[in-house]
Amino acid sequence: MANPTKKSKKQPSGFRKYIVGFWTLFGVGILLIVFLFLLAGWGAFGKMPKFEELENPETNLATEIFSSDGQTLGKYYNENRTPIIYDDLPDHLVQALVATEDERFYKHAGIDPKGTMRAAVYLGERGGASTIPQQLAKLLFTQDVSQNFAGRVLQKFKEWIIAIRLERQYTKEEIITMYFNKYDFVYQAVGIRSAAKIYFDKEAKDLNVEESAVLVGMLVNAAYYNPVRRPELVEQRRNVVLSQMEKNGFLTEEEEDSLQAIPMNITFTPQGHDEGIATYFRVYLQGFMRDWIKKNPKPDGSDYNIYRDGLKIYTSIDSRMQKYAEEAVTMHMSNLQKEFDNQNKNNKTAPFRDISVDEVESIINSSMKVSDRWKKMEAQGKSNDEIIASFKKETPMRVFSWSGIKDTLMTPRDSILYYKSFLNTGMMSMTPQTGEVKAWVGGINFKHFKYEHVKQGKRQVGSTFKPFIYATAIDQLKLSPCDTLPRSHYTIESGRMGAQNDWSPRNSDGKYEGMMTLKSALAQSVNTISARLIGKTGPGPVIEMLKNLGVETKDIPNVPSIALGTADMSVFEMVSAYSTFVNEGVHVKPVIVTRIEDKNGTILYQHTPQTKDVLSKETAYVTVNLMEGVTQGGSGTRLRGTWAGEQDLYKRAITGYPYDFKNPIAGKTGTTQNQSDGWFMGMVPNLVTGVWVGGEDRAVHFPGITYGQGATMALPIWGIYMKKVYEDGSLDVSSGDFPRPDNLSIETNCSNYNRFDRRDQGIPDELEF
Repeated sequence: MANPTKKSKKQPSGFRKYIVGFWTLFGVGILLIVFLFLLAGWGAFGKMPKFEELENPETNLATEIFSSDGQTLGKYYNENRTPIIYDDLPDHLVQALVATEDERFYKHAGIDPKGTMRAAVYLGERGGASTIPQQLAKLLFTQDVSQNFAGRVLQKFKEWIIAIRLERQYTKEEIITMYFNKYDFVYQAVGIRSAAKIYFDKEAKDLNVEESAVLVGMLVNAAYYNPVRRPELVEQRRNVVLSQMEKNGFLTEEEEDSLQAIPMNITFTPQGHDEGIATYFRVYLQGFMRDWIKKNPKPDGSDYNIYRDGLKIYTSIDSRMQKYAEEAVTMHMSNLQKEFDNQNKNNKTAPFRDISVDEVESIINSSMKVSDRWKKMEAQGKSNDEIIASFKKETPMRVFSWSGIKDTLMTPRDSILYYKSFLNTGMMSMTPQTGEVKAWVGGINFKHFKYEHVKQGKRQVGSTFKPFIYATAIDQLKLSPCDTLPRSHYTIESGRMGAQNDWSPRNSDGKYEGMMTLKSALAQSVNTISARLIGKTGPGPVIEMLKNLGVETKDIPNVPSIALGTADMSVFEMVSAYSTFVNEGVHVKPVIVTRIEDKNGTILYQHTPQTKDVLSKETAYVTVNLMEGVTQGGSGTRLRGTWAGEQDLYKRAITGYPYDFKNPIAGKTGTTQNQSDGWFMGMVPNLVTGVWVGGEDRAVHFPGITYGQGATMALPIWGIYMKKVYEDGSLDVSSGDFPRPDNLSIETNCSNYNRFDRRDQGIPDELEF
């Protein structure tokens, strides 16, 4: 029989062994963890970030483009990240993050022991242990998450160490801000500010509680909890976040219930380089920035990078006016295209006119050789015959249409013809007194038509050139708008003023009888009177004036025929030049960038206006007065009328009519040979706007002047745009009179005009043309 006394003595000895073994194992575990921490800190498991890297973690910050009224026009980025400060994070957004991702965030120093033990015991089934600092460490310094268990454990040790260091280096608020700025919410939405704009089209500071819950819910896995692809799943996840907020005391139970009952509403607004507002302008601005960067290195001598340095570019563009300009272009061009397509139905060489089949083939072949398809296949070593054959094979493709992107089956060759059939446009609006460009529309759709028609494209300007002739004549001869000239045939002989042959222009209406005032002659674009004026001034002074007006085109021929607008110029140049007339003869160089700052707000560039006195106030005012006649009794009169009734032209092509403007407007229409180009330049006292409309190729045009003139093709865009501008009470666009200089010596009121008074004042009679 066993001795009970001995048995009772053995039990404590066994228990002590158990206790000793437990604490020994625990101590060894602690020492092992400490040892692993030390090894990780020494870099045994890979490079650890240095103190400087923790102080300034490397991030790619998007350069942001701002409008003059404080709106974001777009960004340049490798990662679409625009930093936000803590004060711009709504309280409920921070609360949602803490409640969902790290309930004890304000109590731990980077690692949550309670959460870690829970995750270890329950193998993560009751929640993970990763704190916000740990998640930030992973975002900042873990490039590729290891797929094997041992490797991930080592990465975890490194993240723990980095998390502790981050807690020592930064405040809790700074850690939250860095985390929100770093997280990738997919769809090029890197950081909370970009995410708020892309998913809700608002700034992060303006998010409401349920919207904040959506974005915080995405933090677990943005690719999976994607509100665009899986809205029902994301709404469920949003409600989990709201429940966590109630659990942690950030919401009442009633608030939780009411917020969970609200349907999730996403306003998906992609921010790709091809999308958004002012796309053509943003591309031109890239070129401006490239030039600026070359001339303005960083203090250390390296170059700024607009895709990662987080610059802030403040532009002259007004987001409201830009919006109205783009809307005006869309309204009119979509409508005009219908009529253009209708008139091409029986055109055997559509969309081209007045050229042979061989010339059509030449255009197509040239387009093929500059296409991406040709370049790609050529790089692959394909022969020309193979490449040409590929252009004749039907291929599924998505093409632009005014009713939306269209899926179709088309040969690449036919797609060239399809895109060449579209009329395009360029439009720019500028404040003449400051040179600030307020709106810039370089085409009908940047994604599908990359060529830019404000600054890059140059086309014949037609009769919009004539005010430069008149201004030169007024400057030299002190002519009055009321002076009369004969509209009869006029010839500049061969050899005179550089003319290689006799030059005798014809009037578009075929009329040559009688006398006309200069005001009526400009209003009706009478070619013979323009010829008489340049015959008196010579082309040289006109070209010299153009240079002083900011026209950079260097190949304007020094011949009389430029009086009819044969020179190619850009919309940018035309608006710049016309602005001088409105600004009392002072040319102000157009400005698109007013200020550039680095990511810390340090000013790197501040615009300084560049001005030049070109004309006297009197000459500038008289020229403007002449152009007022265009909208009072000339080709721009339809801006004022309401009398069109049921005329077919107005119903089908004059989009937005009637405009019924009552205020002073100066302007000039322009139409080139064969109706290849339609122009309208319109001015009010503090805004000058130019519009060009035409095909990519000059052979793409309307068959007749009724629809092919500038008053039909371009003027409606100006009319729609200005109506929208005037309807916006927040814009200070003048509807008053043009400023009249004191002591005006040239009479502009023809009812008071007396030519013999001018002779008595000693002004020579130069009207015998």
